[in-house]
This record gives sequence, structure tokens and C-alpha cells, in this order.
Amino acid sequence: MRSTFLLLAFLVLHAPAAWAERVTVFAASSLTSVLGEIAAEFEAETGHQVTLSVAGSAALARQILSGAPADVFLSANPDWMDTVADDILPGTRRDLLGNRLVMIAPAPSDPVPLTADALTARLADGPLAMALVEAVPAGQYGKAALTHLGLWRALAPSVAQTDNVRAALALVALGEAPLGIVYATDAQADARVTTVATFDPASHPPIRYPVAALTDRAVTRAFLDHLKASTALFTHHGFEVLP
Repeated sequence: MRSTFLLLAFLVLHAPAAWAERVTVFAASSLTSVLGEIAAEFEAETGHQVTLSVAGSAALARQILSGAPADVFLSANPDWMDTVADDILPGTRRDLLGNRLVMIAPAPSDPVPLTADALTARLADGPLAMALVEAVPAGQYGKAALTHLGLWRALAPSVAQTDNVRAALALVALGEAPLGIVYATDAQADARVTTVATFDPASHPPIRYPVAALTDRAVTRAFLDHLKASTALFTHHGFEVLP
């Protein structure tokens, strides 16, 4: 009887570890900070484990198309989600978040008018840091905004392109670039930079972060539900939570 009781007690105590699963999340690099906190909450509440793979949305989409194992994809723009449409579990895609596009400089810095003369003067000491303008959403939005304002042709020779938006942020934070174009949430995440200008949302396509499941697993659905319930954390990090 005693041995049976001990066996049952062992099974009960160790059941969560036996049932724990791992969910792999591919996410745009601009979500690095907030997803780290959300993943930690999810692990504490459920006992499951989260593997975060953060990079430019384009690179992640290509990895998914090449067969990389991922359960959830969070893109920084709808086009790259469209690219992996055949891999998405039907009925799971939705626009989760919005963001703003800003110009940053090393802190402290004064505001900068979005004019060719003002920006060219500031760039006399170095490049304009931007994510890849033809592939990474932050770079694509940035190029669209500069083109809308009639500034792209003048500033293009000064652009230093990076693999993702967090790399562009790092160039400015380290003082290696006097200006950079990133999301407002990236600027908020690093005290070494300050926002010197905010782009009018009408100057570029709407910034939307779609999310979708790539596998039909209970742990995948649980993580998606947790994301949708993380409104306070997303808002705290500066994201717009979409209805």
C-alpha cells in the first residue's frame, strides 16, 4: 500500500514536467523585448517552454518556406505573412498589433525637421541606419515614408542598411550612425537613443503585425490565446493592440 501511495505521489508531482511541451515562435525582431516577457509569463503559467527565434520578417518567412520547424509566426508586415500563406493553419491568422515609424538619434539630441537640408546636415557625420529597404518591413516602411516626403533620392546615398530593425537601432545607440529609422517601440526600448521626428502614418503603408499558427497543436493554440490576452504588456512596450 505504501509503495502504491509513493508511486502515485511521484506521478502527480512529476506530471507537469512529463506533459510540458515546447512551442517555437518565429517573430519580427522589433518584438524581441515584449515577447521575452510574454514567453516568461507563459512558461510560468503553463509549464510549457517557449523557443523564440527573432529576425527580420523576410528571413523568417524564407526559413518557414524552407521547412524550418515553427509553431507560430509573428510578422512585422502582412506581405511576408502572405508569402507563407500555404503553411498557415486556416482560421488562425489575425492582425494583432500596430506601430509607428520614427527617426532616432543618439541621446540626448534635439528634434530634427524632416527636410532634405536638415537631415543632410545631420548625416555629414555618418550614415542613416535603416533595415534592408527592399526586404525588411521597417526598411520598406522607411523608404516609403522618405519617398512620400520627396527625400529618398537625396538621402539614399547615406543609408546604411542592416539585416533587421534592431541592428539599425544598435548602430544609432552605439553612436555609429547619427540618425536611424526604426519603430517607435524600438526607440522606447533603448535609453541610449531619442526620437527626433515621427513620420506621419499617411506617409507609408499601415504598420501591422499579423500572427498565425503554423501547426495544429494544443500548445500552439494556448500560446496564441496568451498573446491575445497580453494587451497590457504590448501597450506598456508602446504597441497599438488592434481590436
